[in-house]
Amino acid sequence: MKLYELTIEEAHKLLKEKEISSQELTQAVLDRISAVEEKVGAYVTVADELAMDQARLADKAISEGNISPLTGIPLAIKDLMCTKGLRTTCASEILENFVPPYDATVIKKLKKLDAVIVGKTNMDEFAMGSSNEHSGMKITHNPWDLTCIPGGSSGGSAAAVAADMCISSLGSDTGGSIRQPASHCGVVGLKPTYGRVSRFGLVAFASSLDQIGPVTKSVTDAAVMMNAIAGYDAADSTSVPKETPDYTSVLNKDGLNGLTVGIPREYSEVEGLDPDVSAAVKDAIKKIQEMGAECIEVSLPHSKYVVAVYYVIAPSEASSNLARYDGVKYGFRDKDKSELTDMYRSTRSGGFGPEVQRRIIIGTYCLSAGYYDAYYGKASQVRTLIMEDFNKAFEKCDAILSPTAPTPAFPIGEKVDDPLTMYLSDIFTLSANLAGIPGISVPCGFSAHGLPIGLQITGKHFNEEALLRIAYNFEQATDFHKKKPSL
Repeated sequence: MKLYELTIEEAHKLLKEKEISSQELTQAVLDRISAVEEKVGAYVTVADELAMDQARLADKAISEGNISPLTGIPLAIKDLMCTKGLRTTCASEILENFVPPYDATVIKKLKKLDAVIVGKTNMDEFAMGSSNEHSGMKITHNPWDLTCIPGGSSGGSAAAVAADMCISSLGSDTGGSIRQPASHCGVVGLKPTYGRVSRFGLVAFASSLDQIGPVTKSVTDAAVMMNAIAGYDAADSTSVPKETPDYTSVLNKDGLNGLTVGIPREYSEVEGLDPDVSAAVKDAIKKIQEMGAECIEVSLPHSKYVVAVYYVIAPSEASSNLARYDGVKYGFRDKDKSELTDMYRSTRSGGFGPEVQRRIIIGTYCLSAGYYDAYYGKASQVRTLIMEDFNKAFEKCDAILSPTAPTPAFPIGEKVDDPLTMYLSDIFTLSANLAGIPGISVPCGFSAHGLPIGLQITGKHFNEEALLRIAYNFEQATDFHKKKPSL
């Protein structure tokens, strides 16, 4: 096995036993990026020198006997988390040369553990998209089929993990942006409970929906990453002061006896569900039953409103959050305009891409006088009903199983001119963000064309342990996670 193919768990063992150094591991990852980045396009910025400096510090810490599970491990970061001294673009021309003066809380935590940051990964601009085609920098390709999308908006993070261009990565999830690309790229993606991981230093898209989480090669690695980044942060007003468990403690092969999983009645009626996806998820549910879990039918009656509710709430919050990019304080500015209003208009038209502009316009309309109650107010009320659906379902079960995405990865360009069809590709993932609950995607099969398919497991607030337990037992009983794309 080549060094860049290692999981966090495997690399940590070798580093601890001093069989390899962090510098060797980091160099192997950087060489891998050099070899395949032109094909995949996973990175916006590769921080070669910074990474090697951090690797040297990690090796020093290891030699002194100070080693954490992430010491010396090369990680990639989605390019909307602030990294001090390393540019953070949100894959947008409006922030093309922005270098933050501070680190996001999750970055501080990773640095404290002597992890190595190899670069910032590509994404849909300001995290608005499901395919990575809306990046203002480049299009990221799916390592399993370079003609297909990797998913979005954390497509660069998922593609980098799948192509072994990092050992693990961080993404963010506003409506499925970790889980959906994880499904399309055949890796593990975990969206924690809203408030479980600090959002301080995360460039905001929709503040009531955004959550940072790991994209990894295995469920064990997802638990290790959660141990590193979860926890209360006074700098984030939405962070919940709740004790965090050791997420690796639930990873055992004892089976799933005593657990009840729910299968939503409404999800079988979703239009456009690919037959390969349906078959793979049914097989996965059967396998989970065989491991001791009881399967029951549950109802989520307001599922049909999820897409409509999300695409009122998220653009409304985006409209508010993106008002700060006006060309005055930082970022791109149209210097040819001398009149203030013209400068605002020209800067925002030139700096934002078409999808971001579309969502700002939708959101501004939904928040405007005379329309607020009819749109944002009504959507917020239905959001409460969606939350209540999950609360009632979780009175009967510990977790809910579904496909992560309705189809495998689709060809680049296929849906880019049809926003509504593109929005429907998040139909299974959006509800977890609206309800604030945790969700994980784990590989569960392949399509007839050899593209990965993901199983989504969602659970009760702050019960990531149940998801990790189910996902781990399923992963250990199957071989889907062992297959690699041949670039």
